[in-house]
Amino acid sequence: MEGAVRVQILSQMGISKVPSQYIQPPKNRPGSVTENIADLSCKHVPAVDLSSEKESVLPAIREACRDWGAFHVINHGVPTKLLDDLRRACFSFFNDFPMEDKLKYACNPNFAASEGYGSRLLVSSENETVLDWRDYFDHHTLPLSRRNPSAWPHFPPEYRELMANYSDEMKALVQRLLALMSESLGLKASCIEDAVGEFYQNITASYYPPCPRPDLTLGLQSHSDIGAITLLIQDNVGGLQVLKDGEWLLVDPLPNAILVLVADQTEIITNGQYKTCVHRAVTNASKARLSIATFHDPAKTVRISPVSDLVSKSSPPLYSSVLYRDYLSSWYSNAPEGKRNLDKLLLDTSK
Repeated sequence: MEGAVRVQILSQMGISKVPSQYIQPPKNRPGSVTENIADLSCKHVPAVDLSSEKESVLPAIREACRDWGAFHVINHGVPTKLLDDLRRACFSFFNDFPMEDKLKYACNPNFAASEGYGSRLLVSSENETVLDWRDYFDHHTLPLSRRNPSAWPHFPPEYRELMANYSDEMKALVQRLLALMSESLGLKASCIEDAVGEFYQNITASYYPPCPRPDLTLGLQSHSDIGAITLLIQDNVGGLQVLKDGEWLLVDPLPNAILVLVADQTEIITNGQYKTCVHRAVTNASKARLSIATFHDPAKTVRISPVSDLVSKSSPPLYSSVLYRDYLSSWYSNAPEGKRNLDKLLLDTSK
């Protein structure tokens, strides 16, 4: 059982001061956060309609992956009812049930990214890592050999079935998206998925309680996702920000859309043509927020490198190859900060 105090408990205590371990250093603070968080947005993450003709979808995906590393998909084929029901069930788990019942599903504090209910992502306390203002539940969902619904909440009663169905829908959508991303680069449809191999899928439901000092804290610190691709849904509260041209921009919740985030391994595979998305979550003082992120990673034994079709004399490899196990270990031991681990793999192409 994880011993860290749940952020929800701190929030419900009605504290006016944030404990020091949650206060970000000045350079990382989000600054003044308005009550109407939507007012912070001035540019919009692109939206791609998957029901459109492929001739218009491919260039839209290509532009979004190169310029943003993120895009919404609409008309994606995932039932809206499933999205709504899962959001409702996850929010209910965090918000409607006694802490003693939730703690029965607490994650193991001795292992990074262990399945279950937690508040602290990284194991090591020696890093002096500032804590995120969030609680979460991490589910191991794919391959099926990792999927153990008995490790997931049994309340509300529909929770486990919804999560399993959502996992399957996300896998199908990711396969469709990676095929389109491959084709948008002139590659065969299976290229990126072949490079990733069998998906190791985790689904993390994050709950961000109201925070008395949104200007000093972050719900989730700046980072890029370490795997291949992430799919995310959020509620209508808002709080996710992406880094674009040195500026933090709010990702406005788009009804029934799913947000696609390009992750580190896809930047390597595409030899830097598609950019990983650096993002973070800000807090607010009045409303709890929920998001559900579905991560798709390679197996730890997979070696990731730029695909040969995107490497030539005029376009040399930008990244050295890396065993995913080593990349994962480096990320968890150094704490998420921008895309530091990915930059370590950059090759000197000036020679």
